[in-house]
Amino acid sequence: MRAAPTILHLDMDAFFAAVEQAAKPSLRGKPVVVGGLGPRGVVATASYEARRFGVRSAMPMGQARRLAPNAAYLTPRFTLYRAVSGQVMELLGRLSPLVEPLSLDEAFVDLEAGGSAFDAAAARAVGERLRRDIVAATGLTGSVGLAGSKMLAKIASEQAKPDGLVLIEPGTERELLAPLGVRTLPGIGPATEEHLRRAGMTTVAHLAEAGEDELVRLLGRAHGVALHAMALGHDDRPVVGERDAKSVSVEDTFDVDLHDRVRVRWEVERLAERCVGRLRAAGRSGRTVVLKVRRYDFSTLTRSETLRGPTDDPAVVREAAARLLDAVDTTGGVRLLGVGVSGLADYTQEDLFAQAAAEEAARAAAG
Repeated sequence: MRAAPTILHLDMDAFFAAVEQAAKPSLRGKPVVVGGLGPRGVVATASYEARRFGVRSAMPMGQARRLAPNAAYLTPRFTLYRAVSGQVMELLGRLSPLVEPLSLDEAFVDLEAGGSAFDAAAARAVGERLRRDIVAATGLTGSVGLAGSKMLAKIASEQAKPDGLVLIEPGTERELLAPLGVRTLPGIGPATEEHLRRAGMTTVAHLAEAGEDELVRLLGRAHGVALHAMALGHDDRPVVGERDAKSVSVEDTFDVDLHDRVRVRWEVERLAERCVGRLRAAGRSGRTVVLKVRRYDFSTLTRSETLRGPTDDPAVVREAAARLLDAVDTTGGVRLLGVGVSGLADYTQEDLFAQAAAEEAARAAAG
């Protein structure tokens, strides 16, 4: 934990929908839903106007249409979103060389590493200026959290939504965390939340009071130790610059265990698409595809496949993840699924082929 709130977390507000509203003035102030429009489509982002009707991210599109039949329903335009994200990430890069993008619309920044801020007053000034600069550059709003750790900075930005800034003064962490629900802490999904609820723990204060030994007994050593530390406000994870990241991954924990093999496969393919979105947002490619499956009994399996070369092709990652799933027994149900890509590089195998072809053409022309 730092002695000053110099870790910044930026989360753009309803990013995909907000980009569409900025690009098309007729959509401004109206409910907008972005996502897959097919029979199995899900909501990627809903504007705040659509959220008033109960529409939420990851909701089946059919349900969203029933809740907000008069909303504008749009398919994602990732080329446009990446361009706007690039503008935002450029602004973050001016604050510090240590920027850790989590997705197109979300990132951590280490303000100390860039000399931008070393105390609370300076950090707040940087955060407010960043919000103004983002509006000026893109017409969009973002919410900013500032704290002495990544975990708390992310919690702060969530509290700041929409279009706000929350700064958590170091030393106030436990007081702030105590009344919050256990789901506030990273790594706790619906299944773990229910497991803790049955043990009488529903708030972060309950976790802190339970003690490390009890949480280890309930959740296992790795999860229990980490959870108790977070409940006390401890989080020493550094901001990792995007070029230093060793992998990119996404995962989902499900409210109800998945038993339908077709649904499980569809979720894996959807996660693969999201993972590639993050990969491309960071300008990277990867060589190894990793599948993570947590089953009904909390046992967790990981499987990986190393490709012939780095790629950022969603079809290649999707198909590799699906092959890995074929080798996993999901009988009994699935609580969590994750897809990741490791062995990161700044190029793709396709780039190498194109480069070789260009060199061959050049040699032929010269000959």
